[in-house]
Amino acid sequence: MWFNTDVTEKLGIKFPIIQGPFGGGLSSVELLATVSSAGGLGSYGVHNLAPEKIISLARRIRENTDSPFALNLWVSDHDADGLTITPEKYRETSEAFRPFYEKLNIDAPEFPGSVSEKYSEQVEAVLEAVPAVYSFVFGVPSADIISRCNVAGIKTIGAATTPAEAVAIEAAGIDMVLATGMDAGGHRPSFLQSAETSLVGTMALVPQVADAVKIPVIAAGGISDARGIAASMMLGAAGVQLGTAFLACNQSGTSDGHRARLLGSAADHTVLSKAFTGRLARFIETGFFADITERQGEALPFPMQAWFSGPMKAAASSQPESDLYSYYAGQGASLLKHHDAAVLFASLVEETSQILNPLNSITT
Repeated sequence: MWFNTDVTEKLGIKFPIIQGPFGGGLSSVELLATVSSAGGLGSYGVHNLAPEKIISLARRIRENTDSPFALNLWVSDHDADGLTITPEKYRETSEAFRPFYEKLNIDAPEFPGSVSEKYSEQVEAVLEAVPAVYSFVFGVPSADIISRCNVAGIKTIGAATTPAEAVAIEAAGIDMVLATGMDAGGHRPSFLQSAETSLVGTMALVPQVADAVKIPVIAAGGISDARGIAASMMLGAAGVQLGTAFLACNQSGTSDGHRARLLGSAADHTVLSKAFTGRLARFIETGFFADITERQGEALPFPMQAWFSGPMKAAASSQPESDLYSYYAGQGASLLKHHDAAVLFASLVEETSQILNPLNSITT
């Protein structure tokens, strides 16, 4: 059967389908539990959570499912010069964002103190929580962390945007590599070169990574239905990760306005931009991107840019028609049709079986 792969064997799951992790409140225990209980791997992005909240989250997850799940972190938690800002730059950036704050009737954020949780503390919490899987982006954990995961029985998945990054992940002793193409929604987690110079599409990236490494490859980026899963498997992937398709479901933690855009015609147009966080990410295009670029010019490094966009996004999340929210979306969003995660998962399994099982019978 198509779903009996190295990924399912290593992860102890029935189907090699992973729900992409979302940070910033977009993940939910309900979504994770729905996917994991259906035989896939549910994931939760915890890079914006304090260590004690990661521990309590893992406890809540286990109250909702006894199946394997993944916790996801950002190995690189800030860019160079991303944790400080001069008073002059603070005033300039506040002025650039001023029309958007005024439109939402909110104040500019105060001059920033600490603006991010520390990865070194967060990863200790993940190790204490002992999820079945520790997945990560924006780099490779230290040899000590990888060793401690191995001792604890925690499987590891690292994200690569180029074949060279996949080779680095394998060399570090990681169990599996996520080949994530530029088609994906959300952040481009490049770490060897800039994201702007690491833009490889999923269908080109997957076979290159499969040829470059011996560890199992998981395909991600623009995969929205069974055709994408089948194509990925044919190209050498042993599993797939879907983000936007699950984000559009009622069980996710996103807003109703975001779901409506993902399932509507707005999802036909996406853009790569640093405007919201300072790191390159893919969103549904709105007027905000051109406006802030004209007013601000180059975005601040991560997470300082997010310090200024955060209050705006929070206020806009309750306004379905607002152009000031971060509508993350992959390039396959226009293919979405399911509102319920359980229905989506079942359809992915059934329709992929219809495509791949006949092909398997021909070759055996």
